[in-house]
Amino acid sequence: MENNKSFTGGDFLVRQTEASEVFTPEEFNEEQRMIAQTCQDFLDTEVMTVLDRIDALEPGLMREVLVKSGEMGLLGVSVPEELNGFGQSFVTSMIASEVLGAGYSYAVAWSAHTGIGSLPILYYGNDEQRQKYSTKLATGEMIGAYCLTEPNAGSDANSGTSRVVLSEDGKHYILNGQKMWITNGGFADVFTVFAKIDNDRVLSAFIVESDWEGVTLNPEEKKMGIKGSSTRQIFFNDVKVPVENLLGKRGEGFRIALNILHVGRVKLGGNVLGSAKNGISCSVNYANERKQFGQPISAFGAIKFKLAEQVIRTFANESAVYRASRNIDQATEKYLAEGKEKYAAVVEAIAQYAIEAAILKVYGSEALDYVVDEMVQIYGGMGFSAEAAADRSYRDSRINRIFEGTNEINRMVIIDTTMKKAMRNELEIFAQANELAQNIASIAKPDVKELSYFDEKHLYIENWRKASVLMLGLVYNKLNKQFSTEQEITMSVSDMIIQLYNVESVLLRVEKLAGMKSESEMVLYKDMLDVVLYDAAFICQKSAIDALNCFMEGDELCNVHSAIKNLTWTAPVNVRDARRRIADYLIDQNRYCFPTY
Repeated sequence: MENNKSFTGGDFLVRQTEASEVFTPEEFNEEQRMIAQTCQDFLDTEVMTVLDRIDALEPGLMREVLVKSGEMGLLGVSVPEELNGFGQSFVTSMIASEVLGAGYSYAVAWSAHTGIGSLPILYYGNDEQRQKYSTKLATGEMIGAYCLTEPNAGSDANSGTSRVVLSEDGKHYILNGQKMWITNGGFADVFTVFAKIDNDRVLSAFIVESDWEGVTLNPEEKKMGIKGSSTRQIFFNDVKVPVENLLGKRGEGFRIALNILHVGRVKLGGNVLGSAKNGISCSVNYANERKQFGQPISAFGAIKFKLAEQVIRTFANESAVYRASRNIDQATEKYLAEGKEKYAAVVEAIAQYAIEAAILKVYGSEALDYVVDEMVQIYGGMGFSAEAAADRSYRDSRINRIFEGTNEINRMVIIDTTMKKAMRNELEIFAQANELAQNIASIAKPDVKELSYFDEKHLYIENWRKASVLMLGLVYNKLNKQFSTEQEITMSVSDMIIQLYNVESVLLRVEKLAGMKSESEMVLYKDMLDVVLYDAAFICQKSAIDALNCFMEGDELCNVHSAIKNLTWTAPVNVRDARRRIADYLIDQNRYCFPTY
């Protein structure tokens, strides 16, 4: 497997992946399971017991909990040992992200510190900067934050107006500007600040300490959710930044920001897993306790549908998260073997999987929103009460579709990155698309009568792959350079790609599990695969046809419609019975019961 893998992000669009090539949560080793348990124990004893105090922004409390995290080693999971970390793999860091992701506002503070607050210095700093800052960020002696967004520079980060000029003696950059929505802003010791030097068109990055003269903070923002997360505006007024605190090279700030966002997107896909599993457990607990018409509401089909769908979407997200995480580890290993410097290898590996990172961010955040929304519905009137568990889960979830670039931006990132890779011939999109377009009339509905269970599923996925590639080619050829401005069309094609990657991840995971478990043990896993694939087929078909209707007409439109319908056809599935089996098992266990650690 290691020798055959291309390590090209997005290659799931142009080639079939084998089950042996993917990593699944069922393969966690003993050390990884121990780290997961350590994270869970910390969450149970140090976070869940003080949630109300955290949400009340009790002065000093969040920082205190983060420092305790550092003492337990939970801030340095992926930091090298020589910098006071544990030096663990990307997969292992994702396990910590998942488990601690159930910690509501604490999860946000922890993720911001270990991700955007620490990684710019770790990945782009020089040895002196790492020794001075990374060693302390890894232990909690220092807390980090990331200052990119400005009042008029959100998704268009490079339009920021923060500026620095070199002092007359050449020893300092003089920083002036304003940043907003700064997570951990109220208690962070060190900021990664993005600003332009002189009249540069692009950003540079700087390491700024919060106690330097000229750094001032606005009061805490009052937010809809994640109320315990410190969020402040920060002002920099003639702040003297030592020239040695330039991070990376002049003008490299935008690249640093983008690559760190890729990391954040992958990690968010893991964070929401912990929240989703917690939400499902709360949902089934309440459904088993609440009685109406003389029986628990978990006995009713409408509730079983919700419970099963919560499980299916979470299982799909989990399958994709650990598939991508292991790919990043494999790519890092490859780049290191080729002689790349340690941190450059990690950065390049993560950037290589920018498409998958955006997919995980979009699918995971929307899956969690489904889970918590139906959690409120299962709780009924109590779900709307601030006293019930659904309240905090519902409010805290909503930010995830905005964090790390909005889901709209990420949908466009998926298409834009795919097209750029195709133009560089890193992905053979256009040749395959042209061949499909030339043979459009010969695309027929698949014959699956003689196929085995997994061969049938693979045929569906292969057809979706063709449908996605065909749509990418048609959109590019018809709209040419205007394709990037036709956001409704590109987001529809992006939705096809999201479904393809996530459903294929479920298929490969279930197929791999079939080699480890008995046929009876596989029933529920196949049920999940059947339902998620069946539903996704209709999403892919509608997304494609919606896009086609915007730029085609007449016989040409009819011919492509017919091809898309054939490529997205699936055999009928009794989704009611499949969902009921999944829900019944969940109800019997009375907790989310599909993790294997």
